[in-house]
Order: sequence, then structure tokens, then C-alpha cells
Amino acid sequence: MSAERDAVYFVSDAHFGLTAGAHGAGEREKVKRFRELSAQMRARAADLYILGDLFDFWIEYSMAIRPDYFPVLHELRGLVESGVRVHYLVGNHDFALGPFLQEIVGVSVCHYALDVELQGRRVHMRHGDNVLKKNPLTVKILRNRFCQKLYKAIHPNLGVRLGAYISALSRKRYDNIEISEEAREKYRQIARSCMKAQKCDLVIYGHTHYAEQISYREGEYCNIGSWMTRYDYAVMRNGKIQLMRWD
Repeated sequence: MSAERDAVYFVSDAHFGLTAGAHGAGEREKVKRFRELSAQMRARAADLYILGDLFDFWIEYSMAIRPDYFPVLHELRGLVESGVRVHYLVGNHDFALGPFLQEIVGVSVCHYALDVELQGRRVHMRHGDNVLKKNPLTVKILRNRFCQKLYKAIHPNLGVRLGAYISALSRKRYDNIEISEEAREKYRQIARSCMKAQKCDLVIYGHTHYAEQISYREGEYCNIGSWMTRYDYAVMRNGKIQLMRWD
């Protein structure tokens, strides 16, 4: 692979499709900027890691995909076809991913945490919704495979609208109010514990919508923030990760 294609990108929490059929100016702007970032990645990236909640609600019917997701899916497919390896770690809004992304789009899907070696660094990453063990009951029910099968019996027109409502219950905590300093500190301490337990020197989370990068004696913690309003993302080159903001 050429020197121009040696970067690793990280993005999470775009929440595309905040409501069923969302076509407001905010949603269009998110997609537009993601398209611009994708153009850069096609030129520079070796890998893209999506740390969950790229879509605000995903329930995969065998014969139906939400049409308002098509532009983003098109960008992901374009990245794959250009040679970028795209990895998708599920979050608490898109945990019901089925075979579509892997078989049709070409994206590698991970339903749990991921431990990899990147540019000489041992990296542990996950979405982070279950770090504090506070998933609401609705999310726990929808994560159940049997409940998912029952849910898919609902017509997609109704199922997507119901899912958008359920999704909003957990998302509203982060829409306009940043996560508390107390909660951020808990994430930092859990990341430090993870460095010791997983024998890694870099821990990457999403979920909080609060971007930060901190170095400790044990290693480095990075939360890549959110693509919802601030367009946060991170790039790793030569073993160094850097938080960025698309502007």
C-alpha cells in the first residue's frame, strides 16, 4: 500500500436518520460532510473504524432497507471499492445489524469489543454504551435475538417509526447537554483499567458525544466524539492518533 494510503480513520455517533425519512437541513449537512470526509479517506485511508451509532436506528428486514440511509451506504460501498477496509462496531442504536452490510456493502461487522494491532500499537475499542452498565430496559429488550425476530414481524413502515421513537429515548440525553464530568471521569478510569486488563496502550470509545484525548502512564485514552453536530473524527498516522473536526 502506498504512503498516501496508510492512515486509519475513526468515526462514530453520526445518528444518520434521526427520524424516519429525515430530510431536514441538519441531516443533509451531516451527509454532505460525511461525503466530503469519504472523498479524503478514499485518497488517504487504509482502514476506517466506525465505533457505532452511525445510524440512529437500524433494524434489518430481509427485503427492506430504509431509503434515507442510501446516501451513506453508497459512501461506505465506495470506500470498500476503493480499497479501504471498513470495520463497523455496533452501538446501542444500530445493534441489530444483519448480513446486509457485510454481504452487500462489504463492511466487516463486530458486535462486541475489538482488540487489534494498528501501526505498532495494541488498540482496544468499543462503542462504549455498556461501559457504565446503564442501558435502558428498552435497549436490553431490543438486543434480545428472539425479540428482534418478533419485531421484524411488524411492517417496516410502522417498525421504523416505532424504532425512531425508542431511539430518541436514549439519544435525547446527548443531543444538547454534554455528558457530565462525573460520567466522563468514569469512562477515563474504566479505560485505564482496560489498558491493564487487555494489555493495550490505546483505548478508543464513542457513545458519550464528547471528544477528548488523554495520555496516562498506562497508555492513551481517546473518545472520538460525535458526527452529529461537531463533526468529530480521529486519524492515526505512524502510531499517533489525533482528534480532528471536519470544517
